[in-house]
Amino acid sequence: MLQFFSVVILCLLGLKGLAQSLNQPPAARTTYQNPVIAGDFADPSVIRVGDTYYAVGTSSEWGPAYPIYTSTDLVNWTYVGPVFSKLPAWTMGSYWAPELVYHNNTFFVYYTARRKSDKRSYIGVATTRDLRKGFTDHGLLLEWTSEAIDAFVLDDNGKRFITWKAYGLDKGKAIEILGAELSADGLKVIGTDFSLLKAEPNTWEAGGAEGQAIFKRGRYFYMLYSGNACCGSRCNYQVGLARAEHLQGPWEKYANNPVLTSDESWKCPGHGTVVTTPDNRYFYLHHAYNGTDFTFTGRQGVLSELVWDEKSQWPSFRYGSATPAQAESPYGIAQRRNENLLVDFRQPGPDPLWVWDVSLPKPAFTIQKGQLQVASATNNVGSFLGLVIKDGTYTLSADVSPQSDVLQSICLYGDSDNALGVGVKNSTVEMWQVKEGVRTVLNTQSIKSGTSVITLQLESRQGRYYTFSWGEPNGALSLINREPVDGSFLPRWDRAPRAGISVLGPAGKHGAVDKLQMNYK
Repeated sequence: MLQFFSVVILCLLGLKGLAQSLNQPPAARTTYQNPVIAGDFADPSVIRVGDTYYAVGTSSEWGPAYPIYTSTDLVNWTYVGPVFSKLPAWTMGSYWAPELVYHNNTFFVYYTARRKSDKRSYIGVATTRDLRKGFTDHGLLLEWTSEAIDAFVLDDNGKRFITWKAYGLDKGKAIEILGAELSADGLKVIGTDFSLLKAEPNTWEAGGAEGQAIFKRGRYFYMLYSGNACCGSRCNYQVGLARAEHLQGPWEKYANNPVLTSDESWKCPGHGTVVTTPDNRYFYLHHAYNGTDFTFTGRQGVLSELVWDEKSQWPSFRYGSATPAQAESPYGIAQRRNENLLVDFRQPGPDPLWVWDVSLPKPAFTIQKGQLQVASATNNVGSFLGLVIKDGTYTLSADVSPQSDVLQSICLYGDSDNALGVGVKNSTVEMWQVKEGVRTVLNTQSIKSGTSVITLQLESRQGRYYTFSWGEPNGALSLINREPVDGSFLPRWDRAPRAGISVLGPAGKHGAVDKLQMNYK
């Protein structure tokens, strides 16, 4: 009898241990670390087609518009290309919240952009049968009062519906998530609008409700939605749950909202979509700010798993109410991460994943004679080709051939009125700053006349503090500023700065770069 009770106790302890193991990732299991898509990748939308996942995210004021990634395991992602290499004719910026849908062998993207004619943000739609060939734009789909953003599209009983955030800019009106029926081809709104959910004052969602992700399980539609301020150093973004038996409602909000909040590792989580694995596990790909680098590297793509309480029929996040820093890999596959970059333009190879300011013409560049040649521009910063910053602590360096008529720099670029860098022209190295449109030379140093190649280097700490140096390739470098420069003046609301190359000078001239290297700590 004693042995019997001992076995029962051991079994109960084993079950308790199993339950605990489902909530904590044991060291013996293969784990991943967030982010799964590093760098500024806000408002991600994810779908699964067969055994392949696709994700697309906000590009904000950067071109090309809306980067697309693919994965077979949810933790290792490869860049595919942009939704738009050429920007839609009706748009001018604020390329936010693209929602990816796959229907009848066609990919749809329902995207938010700012309209040229009135600078208001509305929703457009584009399609393709091959993501790698880009999308064909079908123009403006939904215009609603002062703003319509954050589209989410789903099927219900053979009909297609679009939902969106409304009244965010309408004074005296509560922010609301609305819905309407789409045409069978998904390219027109044909139904009367209906309300799904309103932001309630004097609650955690008082700042608004947006970024809805809706999915069906059993008898219920479930919605994950985000509330409060999404962006910037004072963000307080959080995620709530709601459910309804019918898409048109009534929707019941979860009593214990919010269900996903900030902690020291990941701040202001929200705005993502839910995807299921073939074995019916539920994962929420969303964004959050890294707790160390915070707004200086933007909102990064992070993955959180949902688990279900079958009694209450409500889900919860497997690792608690915060984005997990480390979690069990969905497919048991190890995460392979190497964000470092080395491009020698004297050797054949793919271009880096360049980005640029969408408010300006795309910089003209080519590779000739073993050099990256970037056409110059005459604005305060010059033409700029940048890289998405994956982590705030890094070193960026470039080997350039000094020119007599252009200043070639490596720099941090927020927008055309706010940048910070170090460059070379003739036999002078200068550290410069553009702040609120005013250009200032912070320091200069002379180099030996006739130097054919010079290395420029930028060192970043936490994406905020910068030191600059220069020297001959493979030689010792000289600091141009001994005290780090604070780059917190660079714009950081719905976007983060990019690091890269700028060329300032008269039209018809160009810079010449031999090598570019980005090393993360």
